[in-house]
Amino acid sequence: MDFKWKIGDFVCISLKLFFGEPKRENLKICFLSVFSIYSICMNNSFTQRLNKIEDSLNKALNMDFTPGWQAESFGKLSSAVQKKYIQNLIEPNKNLVDLGGKRWRPLLLILCYEYASSTSKNAVSEQTAYDLTPLVEFVHTASLIHDDIEDSADLRRGKPAAHITYGMDTAINCASWLYFQAPVCINTLDLTDEQKLIFYKLYTNELRRLHLGQAMDIYWHRNKEIFPSLEEYKSMVRCKTGTLASLASKIGMIAGGKTEDADKTGEICADIGIGFQILDDVQNLTLGNPGKKRGDDIVEGKKSLPVLLHIEKNPADKEILSKLMEQAGKEGIDSAAVEECIGILEKSGSIKEAAEQGIRLIKDNCALLKDAPLIYELFYNMIPEAFK
Repeated sequence: MDFKWKIGDFVCISLKLFFGEPKRENLKICFLSVFSIYSICMNNSFTQRLNKIEDSLNKALNMDFTPGWQAESFGKLSSAVQKKYIQNLIEPNKNLVDLGGKRWRPLLLILCYEYASSTSKNAVSEQTAYDLTPLVEFVHTASLIHDDIEDSADLRRGKPAAHITYGMDTAINCASWLYFQAPVCINTLDLTDEQKLIFYKLYTNELRRLHLGQAMDIYWHRNKEIFPSLEEYKSMVRCKTGTLASLASKIGMIAGGKTEDADKTGEICADIGIGFQILDDVQNLTLGNPGKKRGDDIVEGKKSLPVLLHIEKNPADKEILSKLMEQAGKEGIDSAAVEECIGILEKSGSIKEAAEQGIRLIKDNCALLKDAPLIYELFYNMIPEAFK
């Protein structure tokens, strides 16, 4: 039997054990998510790298709170600061990290490092490169916690979101802390002062861009009647989603000793990241994203690419779409407005057109990476089967 179907059986059994008899659409969503991870891991060398990445992430964020780790993270602390207070910062983040994810961003960092270091004499050590991976994975983790709060989302990776489990105040605080904790790895590694400065400047610049992208997204979904231009949308996604792909590839190239090629590689990977965000938007309106219900972007009032493509062709529909989003926002995911809105987008062909644009963006930019076959393979394997 094909191994991917064994994985599918495992998913079905797991859903039944944890949630009871699952709905058919939930099986499809979960299976697609697991198969995407399976596609990355099927390359045995990727699996070995992913295991090393997990080791580095666990070393950077664990529940042991050793004196050395505390000193690196907080400096000298009063004896009155008990472990339970530190646990309040770490546990929500650690639990989300442990729930998994594709880990493609830190893997991209490592593959870019290997590609650059193969022809450079100025690379840092391989272990140093692995120990830089928290810079991208922890930012991603923190942004997910904040996203769920800003989007009023109840689930993340099939489990209650951090603000549901731990409370709004704890979730906001721990995720904010993780943004600052991520670059602690720069201080602890065997790097020159110049290298540390380069990594700090890169990290903080990309982090500011990420928040700018989120600010644009929030502005649009808080104002249901506002529909940004396609260029505004792409600029938002480049900042909000593309920036982490850019950050990962730039860190990898610089660590590999090819600082002069970092910006170009970052641009290519950012464009690929935009393509995957578009496919994520499409999946939200079709099967639904893993761990979430179909159409929750409509509830949140998100102006995704399918919506904007429809408005470009049918500007008179702005009022009806904004009203449906407002109704869905008030009534929730089970509102009839959700399916009515999706039906309008399907009928106009905007969902299909968005999918085609996303795939084209990914494939065109992957073609620029063919001299880096492992990076090409990583991105190509991440394309959902339905879109290949």
